[in-house]
Amino acid sequence: MNRMRAQGWAFWAGIVLALLLMLIPLPATIQPLKPYWPALVLIYWSLEATDRVNIGLAFCIGLAADLLNGALLGDQALRLAVLVFIALRFGSRLRFFPMCQQALAVWLLLLNNHVLQALIRAFAGDPPMPALSWLAPAVGAVIWPFVFLLFDDVNTRVRGKGAKAA
Repeated sequence: MNRMRAQGWAFWAGIVLALLLMLIPLPATIQPLKPYWPALVLIYWSLEATDRVNIGLAFCIGLAADLLNGALLGDQALRLAVLVFIALRFGSRLRFFPMCQQALAVWLLLLNNHVLQALIRAFAGDPPMPALSWLAPAVGAVIWPFVFLLFDDVNTRVRGKGAKAA
């Protein structure tokens, strides 16, 4: 298996895992704190493989997430497209930040995503999000180093196997 195909496998496995983690129900008290997994995975791949991730792909993944969640069609698609646009725009700088600064940047990206979600819900006439949900971007920023290291380890192993097979 060549390197590109192996890395593609890791990419799509991460996307599917993120979509499945998004669907896992949590107790009602901590449900609003659940991190936005597809955003975290797309941020990682936006930093790691800029040739693989683009705005159109993020939009399609968001549409799939909307369909799986039963949410307003296009809600997550728009938010993920904006998130990936910003991540790709500033990715060359973000990639070289220390982990604590990367986590802060991820928090800002997730907070921007949350503000967009609140605006979309307001325009759609939905009730406002619970106040506790505004902590979800912070939860995403706290777990970012673990997500980054996990995906980086998998990506490094996949690249190593791809190099051995070639």
